[in-house]
Amino acid sequence: MDPVNKRVTVDKVMALLQEHLGTSTEIVFHDLTLPYEHTIVDIRNGELTGRTIGGCGSNLGLEVIAGKVKNGDRFNYITHTKTGRILRSSTIYLYEEGKVTGSICVNTDISDTIRMESVLREYNGYNVHTPTDRETEEHFAQNVSELLEQFMQDAQKLVGKPAPLMKKGDKMKFIAYLDAKGAFLITKSSEHVCEFIGISKYTLYNYLDSIRAHTQGDDKSSGGNT
Repeated sequence: MDPVNKRVTVDKVMALLQEHLGTSTEIVFHDLTLPYEHTIVDIRNGELTGRTIGGCGSNLGLEVIAGKVKNGDRFNYITHTKTGRILRSSTIYLYEEGKVTGSICVNTDISDTIRMESVLREYNGYNVHTPTDRETEEHFAQNVSELLEQFMQDAQKLVGKPAPLMKKGDKMKFIAYLDAKGAFLITKSSEHVCEFIGISKYTLYNYLDSIRAHTQGDDKSSGGNT
């Protein structure tokens, strides 16, 4: 599609969604051909997550770009913002010639209706088990530095030790988590990771080579058994 026509089409879709869904829904268009630091090229009602045009994508988009997730489309999953809002979210990815080029994300604030539901449930005395399989950990960062920091904090929680106490195996587990999340696609991420866990770039790349070789070996082994 011609780039101009594509832009017009996106603008019309964004306007339709904004008018139809109202002010309680954030709509975001990411141009994933741009550096990940600045993928947001259109956003409506961005105050829900505090993001603006020129901002970065979330951790989920990074995984798709990194090839860690083959089909990143997700519908009606639940996310939480740092300010305590509860969002019902859906995301679709756009492709050209097999390469991901963009995404449209819809985030509806359901905080008030959740509270209303709780009040009604208490009033009725009827408890329904709420499934958790729709819960998705998505980080709405203001910039990629904040996103990388969240990745490293999550990795440290996974390892279960503060960085100064990590042994080689712990550090490899830490790095493997970051790699699986696509963190090393973020510009200058390697410098921050090396500083955080106290290793050199040479060591980091050796660990990464070993981790990726092991992962590829597992993939081939799994493929042979299907």
